[in-house]
Amino acid sequence: MDWKAEIENAARRIADHVQRTPVLTTRGFGLPGPVEMKLEQLQHTGSFKPRGAFNTLLSGPVPRAGLVAASGGNHGAAVAYAARRLGHGAAIFVPEMAGASKIGLIRRLGADLTVVAGEYANALHMAQEYEARTGAMQIHAYDAPATVAGQGTCMAEWEGQGLAADTVLIAVGGGGLIAGALAWLQGARKVVAVEPETSCALHAALAAGEPVDVEVSGVAANALGARRIGSICLDLARAQGTRSVLVGDDAITAAQRALWQERRLLVEPAGATALAALMSGAYVPGPDERVAVLVCGANIAPDPLERG
Repeated sequence: MDWKAEIENAARRIADHVQRTPVLTTRGFGLPGPVEMKLEQLQHTGSFKPRGAFNTLLSGPVPRAGLVAASGGNHGAAVAYAARRLGHGAAIFVPEMAGASKIGLIRRLGADLTVVAGEYANALHMAQEYEARTGAMQIHAYDAPATVAGQGTCMAEWEGQGLAADTVLIAVGGGGLIAGALAWLQGARKVVAVEPETSCALHAALAAGEPVDVEVSGVAANALGARRIGSICLDLARAQGTRSVLVGDDAITAAQRALWQERRLLVEPAGATALAALMSGAYVPGPDERVAVLVCGANIAPDPLERG
């Protein structure tokens, strides 16, 4: 597949439907040098996910049965938002662990929402059953070419905004965002995957040489809690020698606090996970290595402004 062309086409396709999110170069966070950040948590619905959702919906016809998606929360909100904007019905399945903030967001966007006991894999199973029963179009959260190409527009956009870093750190759940970055960069910069110790599907797959199921838990599980890495992500990661580093829950929450206390950036745990690798020493840059962090999600729970 010509990923560059696919991502360029996706960027043109979705341009009128997504935000061009800002970038920031800053010092602090206990780090010895500056770090570049792309603030993708300021995207519509509070994550990068609308990029892939809009690219999928705008790439071909949508059946009369509408759309169906399984999600830990952010993808469901993105599909619900894109469906409403483009005039389609959407059935969204999320696990209970998605949390009240993300569940409430999806409901406000008007989707037909089903909350499922258990984790993301349970929601995916029910979404697949719904697809088979109704003929609805499945919008996969991470392991589909249109999704990956859409997410790749984030890195393409960042380079157009003057990204100078040698190395980009990206949080990984199912792998759609990092797959898009790898597909666009094609080895031009080093990409480091950052995963929670308790939800590390890519790390496990790289060790095993193939996708394997992992147990999922921890503070970022409702965004990074895929039980199995996407095959597109794994193929790209292996081809480019991508390294995965692991961070603990304490490191993630420390980075989350630091983003708020030092820069007044309010992000969910997944959004702070990449920075956690630098702050905790899970990834130590070389003396002259320029680093960047993709801040990917803002749907914190509980919603800090929600009235009880």
